[in-house]
Amino acid sequence: MFADTTQMLPSIGWAGFLDGPQIVEFIAALALAIALGAAIAFHPTTARTIDTREEAEMPKVYIMYALVGAVVGEIVLAYGMVVGFVIFGLGGLMRFRTDTASTRDTGRLIIVTLLGLIAGLNMPHFAVIAAVVAWGLIYVFDGHPVCELEVHEIPEGRVKEAAAAYRAVLDELGCKLINEDKSFSKRRIDYVFRAPRRSTQAGLHKALCERVPVDVRGEIDWEIE
Repeated sequence: MFADTTQMLPSIGWAGFLDGPQIVEFIAALALAIALGAAIAFHPTTARTIDTREEAEMPKVYIMYALVGAVVGEIVLAYGMVVGFVIFGLGGLMRFRTDTASTRDTGRLIIVTLLGLIAGLNMPHFAVIAAVVAWGLIYVFDGHPVCELEVHEIPEGRVKEAAAAYRAVLDELGCKLINEDKSFSKRRIDYVFRAPRRSTQAGLHKALCERVPVDVRGEIDWEIE
């Protein structure tokens, strides 16, 4: 009564792993998706509107989702719309039944699910290449974590001097400042910055406490992605 849809799907198999032109085409598709995603993610106007850590993290999320889109397109191209509906169902399941801490984690969840799907569809060459590309993107993007630093309870009337002192120490530590927001009435400064690759929260915290002069020093709260 019902057609066997598994017979309608092509089987690429391990022999396809040595299919040079197909591999080149897949790599080119991923590279183009990443390049186009980066062009939008790092649009010149975006940097001027970043105020929070979440906004600073969004470019890497855009690029990862562009990669996801390219992988989905290659799967549908190889296996047809039948698998497209499977992917749609998986997406709905992850959207409503999975609790992830951030949009970044959601992107990783989607990409690893797609890698499992590709492997299960007997497309090992696609799975390996996509995994290597995704691993590389994660290494590049998350090697410099985005941190949000709140300095509060700054001595009365010393917010401006405190901002200059904390900014100078962050620069000495190799941090790239993304945004600085001063509140004179609340005696508070909020920083969003990218930390060096090998830095730790404990190391940064210790350096700030030791190098910022006591007369302008405040209390520090951290939030790191």
